Amino acid sequence: MSCTEKIVISASRRTDIPAFYMNWFMERIRLGFFETHNPYNGRIYRIQAAADRVHSIVFWSKNFGPFIRSEAGEKLTRQGYRLYFQFTVNSRAPLLEPGIPSLQQRLEQLEYLCRHFNPATVAWRFDPICFYRNRNNELMDNLHDFTWVARTAARMGIRRCITSFMDHYPKIRQRNRLNSEVQWIDPPLETRVQVLTKLGTILENCGMALEACCEPQVLAQLGKNANAGPSSCISGPLLAELFGGSPCLKKDAGQRVKAGCRCTRSRDIGSYRHHPCRHGCLYCYASPARNAGANRKYFQSDETLA
Repeated sequence: MSCTEKIVISASRRTDIPAFYMNWFMERIRLGFFETHNPYNGRIYRIQAAADRVHSIVFWSKNFGPFIRSEAGEKLTRQGYRLYFQFTVNSRAPLLEPGIPSLQQRLEQLEYLCRHFNPATVAWRFDPICFYRNRNNELMDNLHDFTWVARTAARMGIRRCITSFMDHYPKIRQRNRLNSEVQWIDPPLETRVQVLTKLGTILENCGMALEACCEPQVLAQLGKNANAGPSSCISGPLLAELFGGSPCLKKDAGQRVKAGCRCTRSRDIGSYRHHPCRHGCLYCYASPARNAGANRKYFQSDETLA
């Protein structure tokens, strides 16, 4: 079976569809196709979305509340779609992530997904790992709730944790210059190795594996007994194991292959421009340099995310 016969839809690396755009998503499912813009050349591509053309749908989100409340997952499952979930649950850090629900609410959403869709179809992302100085020049990171979240996720049956260190893209450096509250720190390789070693040990005690996304240099420095390996966030072999069928197993050349991305082919939907993410995370590569964090006051209440 060729890679064009059964596609994997990625919803989405470009924005948070489960949090903000499920009405749009479900309407496109009803119509049977998506139209997506290539962010580099502006070309428009049509992606077939009928259930018999799609192997599986991978949802990415920091807030599955609207997805859950609309019962979108149940509706899609009844139509024959097979769903996989990439759920980012980081430590409580309102400064870094001003527009997301409380940690307790996110863990409740995580539990819902595990109960209703099988924990094997849920990956916990702790992503990215951030180091920074606050306005008081104190050295900070966002690792303080990692152990608690790991133990909670393990009790739910989750066995996969994906992480990476924050990438210091130019727009993030520009945002850094505009925001006096946070001064990002790019930790040296030695610190990264120590962090992944520690996180791997925590997860091993929870019966969970640590996967590092696009961190080949760090992984190369880890000992042979370290509980950490490279990640394929979208893994054709894993999706085939979970759901059967024949998703494409070829490497996705559209991702950061040179940086160590091991994802297999999928079709990303959504648009940076037409579907902007409104979480306002300060480290986000998708948000314009001037916008991330700008809506902090608007997002003080989780009710605005309904």
